[in-house]
Amino acid sequence: MNDTIAAIATGHQATAIGILRLSGPQAISALDQVFTPASGKPMAEQPNRLLVYGTLHDAQGNALDHCLATVSRGPHSYTGEDTAELQCHGSPVLLTMALEALFACGVRQAQAGEFTRRAFLAGKMDLTRTEAVADLIHAETQGAVYQAAGQLGGALAQVIEDIYHQLTALMAHFHAVLDYPDEDIDPFEAQEINHTLGQTEKQLDQLTATYQRGKALVEGIPCAIVGKPNAGKSTLFNALLGYDRAIVTPIAGTTRDTVEERLNLGGVLLRLIDTAGLRDSDDQVEQLGVERSREALRRSELTLVVVDASRPRDEEEEELLRLAAQNGPTILVYNKEDLPSAAPLPQPPAGVETVTLSALTGDGIDQLELAIGRLFPHDPGLRPGALLTNARQAQAAAQARDCLTRAQLALQAGLSPDAVLTDVEDALQYLGQLTGRVVRDDITSQIFQRFCVGK
Repeated sequence: MNDTIAAIATGHQATAIGILRLSGPQAISALDQVFTPASGKPMAEQPNRLLVYGTLHDAQGNALDHCLATVSRGPHSYTGEDTAELQCHGSPVLLTMALEALFACGVRQAQAGEFTRRAFLAGKMDLTRTEAVADLIHAETQGAVYQAAGQLGGALAQVIEDIYHQLTALMAHFHAVLDYPDEDIDPFEAQEINHTLGQTEKQLDQLTATYQRGKALVEGIPCAIVGKPNAGKSTLFNALLGYDRAIVTPIAGTTRDTVEERLNLGGVLLRLIDTAGLRDSDDQVEQLGVERSREALRRSELTLVVVDASRPRDEEEEELLRLAAQNGPTILVYNKEDLPSAAPLPQPPAGVETVTLSALTGDGIDQLELAIGRLFPHDPGLRPGALLTNARQAQAAAQARDCLTRAQLALQAGLSPDAVLTDVEDALQYLGQLTGRVVRDDITSQIFQRFCVGK
């Protein structure tokens, strides 16, 4: 990291304020080549984190903007290196011209996530915190914001470090007894090993159990809207989104493919999937859409079974409701309440909530929102930031837990402590991968692919 990088940190749309960010050994000197403080005192002589007013120039010395600049010297900066920022007016053309002026000073374009990667490599944050930065940028609900902010503050790292320290203390005690037999050190007892293994395995069990909640906060819950043709699925889809995303006609079989959108409903992030009407058809294209609908039903974690309340229920709808309820959380939506009901509405299977609404008029949509919130409540016992939010974290935590399970089985089988603690060492390796103590280039590269340029 001997070179200096720069990037536009505020995207490429016109905004009130546009930010240029620099990091590296030449960050401050490059800034002084393109920015002249109104006071005449160069930025190299300015204190850290002081906003300084001045003039921004292009490579030929022509004035581009009157703006603000600040510097933060390493190691007390985001990246651990000397850093600088320019806060300009947010014209994309202006920002690009300023960036080109910095390039003329020997600065290079930053790669996606490179500022945060440098912070990680400098030891300013562990991998869980770097992932939280990306999660915070992409957060779509209040819950996701609180989770990412807590993780960025170290909540998840603290849980992992506590487990890590318990296991390292166990290993240290074992090696102390082994290496210094003549010293006055408490003997290494199987009971002590078993207690620590049981306690840390339970903690890892609790941690891995948070993954589904964390994943739902960050990625959203797949929610399939299913039903027979003309039950009003696409109308409900559009009503929930607030605009006409899916085509709606009186003709049965209009929807031929799945349509997916993300939606924050009742504080729950949904990946809402409109599907083709489920029926047998001689139309090959429609039948392909029906197969995709069945696949969407299989992979959904919430299903809205839409039934036309103005028509009598039939056996196909009964079977569809049964399949959905077996698959996971399900809400039976009696649609078209604005029309006369064909018959008294029957009771759904146990555990299936019922909502009566009109997707056309919007009446009852609020009740559907409340029903979804009841199915996916916020767990007040879960500390914000202490959830696993991606598959990498969940896999590493599960592998560490499995190592401790094997260690306990080995202990129960009467194996010697050194054999048992081999599995403990493996558990420490997986915990190290979780926080970045054990660095793998392929893992870190995959993590930073999620970042935008300038962060």
